[in-house]
Amino acid sequence: MSVTPLAPVPSTSLTPSFRGRIGRDARSGHYAVPGRYHLHLSPACAGGLRIAVTHSLLGLTDVCPVTVLDAVPDCPDGGYSVLRPLYDASAHRYSGAAVGPVLSDAWSGRIVSTHAPDVTRDLARHFGGGRPALYPCGTETEIQTVERLCAQGVDAAAQSAGQAGADAEQRTAALDTLFGTLGALERRLTVHDYLMGDQLTAADVELFVTLVQLDTVHRHHLDAAAVHRIAGHPALWAHARHLAAHPAFAAHLDLDGIARRHHARCRGLEAAGAAVQILDWAGHAALRS
Repeated sequence: MSVTPLAPVPSTSLTPSFRGRIGRDARSGHYAVPGRYHLHLSPACAGGLRIAVTHSLLGLTDVCPVTVLDAVPDCPDGGYSVLRPLYDASAHRYSGAAVGPVLSDAWSGRIVSTHAPDVTRDLARHFGGGRPALYPCGTETEIQTVERLCAQGVDAAAQSAGQAGADAEQRTAALDTLFGTLGALERRLTVHDYLMGDQLTAADVELFVTLVQLDTVHRHHLDAAAVHRIAGHPALWAHARHLAAHPAFAAHLDLDGIARRHHARCRGLEAAGAAVQILDWAGHAALRS
């Protein structure tokens, strides 16, 4: 049983995280009813892209409507004015930024969750009957491992390397973590078509979003040598090309939006790696069936 709190869960960031869950029955507070929930997201945001792809793979257009937000928030604090009423209704005297993605409850007018991994799991578990099994039985722990690898070993490591500046020790340590993680993921894909075997799962969605961020955002702050080493993982990038041609992935690949969002938020220095594009995302997306 999962009970949704009406107040945000404390967070170390300036913006609190709402971590309500969709449960299996009425006792859970938020139970699964088609049409009750609404998504607000921007595919230019990593969390938004993850949810959008999952939503499309599950075919939930009529079950859980989506409002697509602009790539760049319209408020000075980095939030969206259209989401402000939801935040105000969900947290007493809320003063932070009204950020996306958001899963809201149309019955109460309040936020259920702003945590993308929880949202994707709940959509798959409670509305995924008869649809692709993105979290097959027995794979939950492995999928969580991939999520941690992508978040800490790729995304955070690449960001740390790009922000290292003149700190050679920090940059070397971050790149070692990054290349070690990419190597581990590469080895998985040299023996399987997908990360969990012969079936596309949430782990592949996670990896896809991570590789999109790595090539369209993080490489702008890395040197050319590092980007060439990142590109030297053929199985990883072949997998990314394969997924980019899938309709559920390609439909939400907003390259212009990612670029606009990055330039609006980023204050880091551009490095030589910015000129070394790893994948022609637009070209592969155009091949979608």
